[in-house]
Amino acid sequence: MSNLLASVFERCAAENRAALVGYLTAGDPNIQTSELLILTLAEQVDIIEIGMPFSDPAADGPVIQAASERALQAGTKIHDVFTIAKKVREVKPDIGIVLMGYANVPYSIGFASFAEQAKESGVDGVLLVDVPAEESDICAAVFKQHDLSQIMLLAPTSTEQRIQLAANVGSGFIYYVSLAGITGAEMGAVQEIQDKLSLIRKYSKLPICVGFGVKTPEQAKSVAAFADGVVVGSHFVSHITLNTGDNAAMNGCLSASVKLMADAMGKG
Repeated sequence: MSNLLASVFERCAAENRAALVGYLTAGDPNIQTSELLILTLAEQVDIIEIGMPFSDPAADGPVIQAASERALQAGTKIHDVFTIAKKVREVKPDIGIVLMGYANVPYSIGFASFAEQAKESGVDGVLLVDVPAEESDICAAVFKQHDLSQIMLLAPTSTEQRIQLAANVGSGFIYYVSLAGITGAEMGAVQEIQDKLSLIRKYSKLPICVGFGVKTPEQAKSVAAFADGVVVGSHFVSHITLNTGDNAAMNGCLSASVKLMADAMGKG
């Protein structure tokens, strides 16, 4: 994994807590406001996932799909994503930064160009949700060349064979999807998640972050008891949806929501 991502997890472990990973889509609801919201999120999380807007986000639920639509309607391009990431890196030099999205986005500008610009912008890792471990060689070499972690997804349906493959080709951390469904759905049963993480740890020494469906501080706390990181996405994005047209309310609600999650997980 990138040295910075490793240091984030080491720092959290030293504080006897899981890392808080927060997601927002770049350019939502517009580029200028998005930068403000993402910087607000970055103030309180350990790792920030910046979503790259895409026209067909098949793995995402209605909340993040709508975020992508708003971002694209606002004219958000990949260079805007890099600009926001660079701003986060300038303001928060110790934070982990991950770009999350679909392979069409880097493919459209070429993986080499994408990786070079991502690294120049201070990005530590990339998670392409539609690139499974079996197809990771489409970008593995170029990401490694630019010291970008290639983060793999695993799910409740992942077989031991797939877990082992993801452990072999992935870096940075493993993103475990808590449910067999789309983002924003209800989180899976905690005991089942814990059991699956125990299986994954048989094959991988990488930190494991759990996401999809974490909506409340209580859920975050329960998962943080055994995971290395907790990912919150749709819940944070929903504050944009619920406060359309009122940037101050968006920012205030987001900040308060992140603090509740962080406090529940023992951060601070």
